[in-house]
Amino acid sequence: MAVEETQKPEDDGMADWAEALQEQKASTDGHEPGGVLSGDVPRPSAGDAPAADINMVLDIPVQLSVELGRTKVPIKHILQLGQGSVVELDALAGEPMDVLVNGYLIAQGEVVVVNDKFGIRLTDVVTPSERLRRVSRG
Repeated sequence: MAVEETQKPEDDGMADWAEALQEQKASTDGHEPGGVLSGDVPRPSAGDAPAADINMVLDIPVQLSVELGRTKVPIKHILQLGQGSVVELDALAGEPMDVLVNGYLIAQGEVVVVNDKFGIRLTDVVTPSERLRRVSRG
């Protein structure tokens, strides 16, 4: 007796994200996008001592956030905020959003909607050497 699949792929919320990732890969014209966020992290073999150390680091969770914009306001304006208040930010409409990991800028991107959820398509990624330079300065 054959077992029929009861869940259609379109009913799965992850199917839309997978489709968006496939679209992204198709639009890169043969250039493979950065691997960390797409799950294509090359893992070194466990036989190398330095490689074993890096494997432990790869599973450490970090805080990834997307920043819409910033502004500075006096405390008196903060105390006056209420439901329906509007706070003007320094970012312009349509401007790329900053993608931060533990507070450090790693990329910029544009907002996308997939299956009624917000996501971000990376448009510019900071090189690993530049990331290290910024961390060492900060």
